[in-house]
Amino acid sequence: MIIKVNALGDACPIPVVKTKNAIREMAGAGTVETLVDNEIAVQNLTKMAQQKGYGVKSEKLSDNEFRVTMEIGEAVKAEADSLSADEAGEECPAAFGRKKRTVVAVTASVMGSGNDELGAVLIKGFLYALTQQEELPSTILFYNGGARLTCEGSASIEDLKSLEAMGVEILTCGTCLNYYALSDQLAVGGVTNMYEIAERLTRADLVVRP
Repeated sequence: MIIKVNALGDACPIPVVKTKNAIREMAGAGTVETLVDNEIAVQNLTKMAQQKGYGVKSEKLSDNEFRVTMEIGEAVKAEADSLSADEAGEECPAAFGRKKRTVVAVTASVMGSGNDELGAVLIKGFLYALTQQEELPSTILFYNGGARLTCEGSASIEDLKSLEAMGVEILTCGTCLNYYALSDQLAVGGVTNMYEIAERLTRADLVVRP
């Protein structure tokens, strides 16, 4: 079975959402082909497929058209459709003994309001302070102006690399990187999309916004 998804012209996270819906509608194993018009969407779809264990490949059809093909096997789809222990633990963490999931959402390149120069010092100090905590966050999300902090020239790159080395997931919004023309300057962590950002925030036990 082959399902074709047209996500041309769709902004993040619509291509991911449409593809997930197509996979969900499949009665069994099959192939999903998604058409998108930018490389960030290709990266987001590829990352989603790899996380789910799907076979995935992409090809450039023209300057503004790409095709992402996912192969979903019977066993993989059954696993994806079922509730995993980790997902169940999100509903009842104590019962499953899961560690509390803390997500830090960084939405600007400064911390607080009043003076941006002071705010830049504060956000650098905050990210360094995270490296010294006994209980680390599971994920740090960077979006809007916060995307600048994970790119070349940021004073926080070494602290973020230290956090990543300690197991903290560092994710930056791809749409934001595109908007600020920083897509080729990401220096730490991975690129994410609004679907994944919403998923991380809604599944968190605690969200911290500095």
